[in-house]
Order: sequence, then structure tokens, then C-alpha cells
Amino acid sequence: MVTTELKILIVFPCYNEEFRLPVEEFNNFILKNQTIDFLFVNDGSKDKTIDILNELSLNNTNASVLNLTKNVGKAEAVRAAMLSKESQKYNYIGYFDADLAAPLSEIHNLISNGNINANPFLIMGSRIKLLGFSSIKRDLKRHYLGRIFATIVSNMLKLSVYDTQCGAKLIRTDISQKIFKEPFISKWLFDVELLFRVKKTEKLKENSIVEVPLKQWEEKGGSKIKKSYLLKVPIELIRIYLKYR
Repeated sequence: MVTTELKILIVFPCYNEEFRLPVEEFNNFILKNQTIDFLFVNDGSKDKTIDILNELSLNNTNASVLNLTKNVGKAEAVRAAMLSKESQKYNYIGYFDADLAAPLSEIHNLISNGNINANPFLIMGSRIKLLGFSSIKRDLKRHYLGRIFATIVSNMLKLSVYDTQCGAKLIRTDISQKIFKEPFISKWLFDVELLFRVKKTEKLKENSIVEVPLKQWEEKGGSKIKKSYLLKVPIELIRIYLKYR
């Protein structure tokens, strides 16, 4: 049973989401979950994203907006939210992808199954297909590339991590203030860098980091990652490893 005293904030980094943001889903869920707060970060969008986010905030007392006038990328958008003054009053701060590849119901899944009352440093969603339990819809090629990548990262970290790149995580606030203090090396591999930082700054114990299988996840179109960036991934991964080993 989750302690009612726990205060949780969920962050959604948004860049040019005017036609992708599932506004009705957000409104319905936020209205029914008044004990959780929601922070939408407008990452210097060039479309009408900020207008949509402001309307969401106006319609829901437990939703707010952090407006960044310049596009800084997902890593720095999340970092800005983690270090904002308002973040200090929460026990846990999480972040989810704004396209809801992981639906909002997964917030409760992470809270309920992440052993949150034991105060883990990090609770991570994991895209594992389990018969009779989960509905994980991924491009097959991406899935296999993801498994190779995750295996390499797991060996580098010397941690049995199944899925580093899933965009659904909860972080204990006191830990987040340490690991988000400095800018990240990588804009898109910051989930990996985050794990390296946790391992370097904290003494890990059993269940300090908890992976929770998601019940639902569906790959969405309109990725902001350019294909040319994939060539940089090995270089950035090596840079991260050398910095935190």
C-alpha cells in the first residue's frame, strides 16, 4: 500500500507537440488523480504547444507549465524541471514521454509495484513482453537493436538493467538534486548517463534501483531523433563510460 503522505510530481517534456499531445487523455487522468501533480515543460516549441499546455494548466489545479524560450533537448528540459524550486516539495519526481507511448495508467503501475515505501533511488519502467500481463508494441528492428544496446550498457554499468531507454521513470527527489545538478553529456542517452551518475554518487543496495514491467507501451511516430544521430550513439556511450567509470 502506498503511503498517502508521499508527494509525487510527473514531468512531461514537450517540443512541437501541437498535433501529437493527447489533450483529452491528460485532462481526464489529471482530473481523476488530484493527489499527483503534473509539470509540462515547453522546450522552446515553435508551434502552438505552449498555448495548449497553458490551457491544460488553467483547467487543472494540479497541473503547471515551465516555459523554456529556447529549445534545449529532452535531457536539459527534464533537468530544468528537476531543479525547479517547486520540485523540492516532492518525495519523487518522474518523467514520461508526452506522446504517452507509456499510458498515464503506468504511473500507478510504477508507484504500486516499485516498492516505493522502501524509498528506492530510482524506479524504472521496463518494456518486457510477458504473456497474459503486458501489451508492448514495438518495431521489431528497434526491439532487437534496443536489446543489443541494453546488454552493452548493462555490462558497462555492471548492473542487471533490462531497459535503460524507456521513457517512464520515478526518481527520489534528494537523489535527483544530485544527479541532475550538472548538464548531461548526451541529449538522447541521458537515461544511460543518469544510471552512471546514480551508481557513481550513491552507495547502491539491494532494490536501490527497481525495474517495473510496463503493462502497456506502444511506439509512436514522429520521433524527434534524426537518423544521422544514430551514428553518434557509440561515441557518446564511450564518452559517458569514460567520464563515470
